[in-house]
Amino acid sequence: MDEVRSEPAAGLRLQRVRQAIRSVPDFPEPGILFRDITPVLSNAELFGDAVGQLAAPFDSMPPDVVVAIESRGFLFGAPLALRWGASLVPVRKPGKLPARTRREEYSLEYGTSVLEIHLDALAPGSRVVIVDDLLATGGTASAARRLVESLGGIVAGFSFLVELEALQGRTELGSAAPVHSAIVF
Repeated sequence: MDEVRSEPAAGLRLQRVRQAIRSVPDFPEPGILFRDITPVLSNAELFGDAVGQLAAPFDSMPPDVVVAIESRGFLFGAPLALRWGASLVPVRKPGKLPARTRREEYSLEYGTSVLEIHLDALAPGSRVVIVDDLLATGGTASAARRLVESLGGIVAGFSFLVELEALQGRTELGSAAPVHSAIVF
């Protein structure tokens, strides 16, 4: 059973999650300041608080499907899917899914990549929340959105633990679906 939290208590818990996120300069490339969430994951209470923050905006109208983006999105997508009684659909890097897939190329803040989804991953008309640990330029989440929409899914929203505001990822995602970020740097 979930604990009922007052807003001030929830704010303090979120502040603890924020403080636990480690900043690692020059990773994975020089000039990048990486926000490392592993300290949050290593503390069950903080991890639970992070999942609660990701879920809160969608708890009143849970999705049918959680689309979790490889790889750290899987860490948050699984508990969210369980919480909402939703299906979990992984969106993965090329060659990682065993059945027929659809692929989408996208840009990162430091290169390009490709995501894939199984062709039978969701039914047309499914309400989907796309989940990842971080919103940077929005390229990865936007590619996941295009994959969902190409299969007939309806993106009901995006949920991220961290948003790097200066990279303006929200702009890339547009205004068609709500974008929730628990923590903004």
